[in-house]
Amino acid sequence: MKALYNEPLLELQTPEGMAFSLPLAGPVPRLLALWVDLAIVMVAGGLIQKAMAVVGAFSADAAQGLATVMYFVVSLGYGILCEWLWQGQTVGKRLLGIRVMDRDGLPMHVSQIVVRNLLRPVDMLPAFYLVGGAVALASQYGQRIGDLAANTVVVRTRQVTPPDWQKLLAGKFNSMLEHPHLAARLRQRVTPVLAGVALDALVRRDQLEDGARVELFRELAGRLRGLVEFPAEAVEGLSDEQYVRNAVEILYRSR
Repeated sequence: MKALYNEPLLELQTPEGMAFSLPLAGPVPRLLALWVDLAIVMVAGGLIQKAMAVVGAFSADAAQGLATVMYFVVSLGYGILCEWLWQGQTVGKRLLGIRVMDRDGLPMHVSQIVVRNLLRPVDMLPAFYLVGGAVALASQYGQRIGDLAANTVVVRTRQVTPPDWQKLLAGKFNSMLEHPHLAARLRQRVTPVLAGVALDALVRRDQLEDGARVELFRELAGRLRGLVEFPAEAVEGLSDEQYVRNAVEILYRSR
């Protein structure tokens, strides 16, 4: 979805001094995504009410109480589960091209996802997200109360242009592709920010000084190796830069 106005940028920097920015999601796409997610939760709530009709035949009060508890669990569990499985996205966020991420560009922990969703009822007070909306408008990075507590932000998902693989990979064989189950695990665990930084580092490698380039690829390779351990025969003899190249091919070529 194209932005309706110039949205602020979240400026980030790697330990090696490589700077990059991500566009913060504005109130319009976030509100539209919220409506989509609320519609899904309301449909789930309707199904819960129908299921409780069976319990209501024995006790109307028990059915009403159980329905209230289940609706509360579903409304919070929906956001937690989706943002955990889809790396910061719900159905509404996926449709609107936005996602939640750690404020500092680090991998988002489950605890952050839980905190921002548990505080959602507070943001909804007194109605129609008035408290959360007011806090987000006053915040430098558009963070509602849940985001401030969890140190998260909502950003736009970048549309990645596929690179010239012939030039980027220099025709070298990618031994890591011989382990498709580990390659799939790597795609699942790498955050969009880390993937973007790795791709950007390869594209701009010739613009970096030798020392900075070596340190940058050492850092990136270390982070990628820490996510998934490939067999020794698949990575033996690979330099840090070639390891990052192989990982980037796994992350982007399938797209």
